[in-house]
This record gives sequence, C-alpha cells and structure tokens, in this order.
Amino acid sequence: MTLIRERDGRRLHIKSKLMGESLVSKSFIEGLDVAPQKRLFPDVNILKIGGQSICDRGVKALPSIIREISECKKDHKILVTTGGGTRSRHIYAIGLELGMPTGILAKLGNSVSEQNALLVTMLLAPYGGIKIGHDEIVKLTSYFEQGCIPVMHGMPPYDYFAIPPAKGRIPLHRTDVGTIILADLIGARTCIFIKDEKGLYTDDPKKNPRAKFIPEIGAKTLIAKDQDDLIIERPCLEILQNSEVLTQIQIINGLEEGNITRALNREKIGTIIHKE
Repeated sequence: MTLIRERDGRRLHIKSKLMGESLVSKSFIEGLDVAPQKRLFPDVNILKIGGQSICDRGVKALPSIIREISECKKDHKILVTTGGGTRSRHIYAIGLELGMPTGILAKLGNSVSEQNALLVTMLLAPYGGIKIGHDEIVKLTSYFEQGCIPVMHGMPPYDYFAIPPAKGRIPLHRTDVGTIILADLIGARTCIFIKDEKGLYTDDPKKNPRAKFIPEIGAKTLIAKDQDDLIIERPCLEILQNSEVLTQIQIINGLEEGNITRALNREKIGTIIHKE
C-alpha cells in the first residue's frame, strides 16, 4: 500500500482497494480480489461433544468417549467443544416465559455450555485436558506442543449481541454454529459432531421410526430440502457452503465405541455433509 497526500498537503491517506468504497456494495465485494484464506491449523481436529446427546447422559456416555479421545491424542491434535443440552433448554424456557430478549437467552445458554466444558475438561485432565476461552485460540500451538487437549464451550461469543431470529427469540447461533465457525477460523483438518444418533435422517428418528438415514449429502441440497428437523443447527449449512477452507463436516454416534477413531482417520461413517 502507498501513501497519498491531499492537495492541500495537510493529510495523508493509505491507498488501498477499499479506499472510498462502500463495504455493503454487492458489485464491489463480488469484484474484490483477495488472497486465499490461510489455514492456520490444518492439522487440528475439532470434536464437538453434544450437550443433550452426550453430556446429559453422564456416566452412561462420557467416560468411554473421554477414554477414546485420550487414545486418539497419540495420533491426532484434538480441540474439543461442548454443547449446552437439557439445562440450556430449561433456561431458555424460563427466559422466554419472562420475556427476555435473544441476547439475554444467548448469554444464559453460554453459561450452560461453559459448565459442560468445565466438566469435560476435568474428565480429560489426566490426559492433558485444559479449559480455554475464545481469546486463547492464539495459544493453541503452545497447548499442543505441551501435549494438551484444549476444551472450549461451543457457544459463539455473540452473547448480548445475538441476532434475533425471524420467528421466536431462541438464538439461532448456538453451540453447533460456534463449533463450525471455529473450524472455519482455524482451517481445521476435520469438524466432527459427536451425537447419540447414527447421523442425519429425513426426520427425527426418536419421534418418527420411519425416518430414513442419509449417509452423505451436499449442504446446498440439504438447505433446499428444508426439512422440518435437523440433527445440527441450520446456519451450519450456510457457513459450510460459504467456507473457503472447510469441505465437509461429519456427524457420528459417539455411543458406539471406535466411531471417533474412525472419523478422525477419515473413514466414511455416520453422515458426511459436504460443500457443493
């Protein structure tokens, strides 16, 4: 970039492609040439442990998952995020009854997700588990060099500034969204969602036994299908579709031993949603 002095000689300006342009102009943004996005941590795998599907099951689910993650640490760099689960739904219900805005609900959900992050961190402590905040992403290299497994709560840091949805007031951007945004930010090797189902179905298999399993599908196609129910938060599909560094996300059943290992080894298990 070069410096430009005004004709009267009083001020200096930095000449750039963005100088004097509107950042809301569609034609300008579409024609703006930018360098390819840098993948900051292309060897890091993000595992999202579901709140309601895994954490809420306690001893029936978490110990075996913690054990498998600790074993996988030998061959893979792993960053764990956590969901909120039933307790977040409970606090959402109370907040809605009391007329709380979306930003307050998001802040409340954040605290529950953080509780689960603390819980998972303590279980992973003997294997290098360490709880980190969003600002500590820049320290990931140091944590991995020390053999740590960083654990972060999944809620994106919008809090009071959460975007109100078109209908209702429950935050659209919750722990699944926070996880995939994180994966896009660092250019992760994999982004794996650990749930209590085989993967994506045409409907909720817990409510509809005739729901059909979907082993692989494109994000754009899934958006167009506009299913009534999804196993992940809907904005994840648009984030994947718009990402420069993510090509897919994977949803697996963490209650089946060995699935985490297989997913980290890039095996086609569960459901793979790919960018189209």
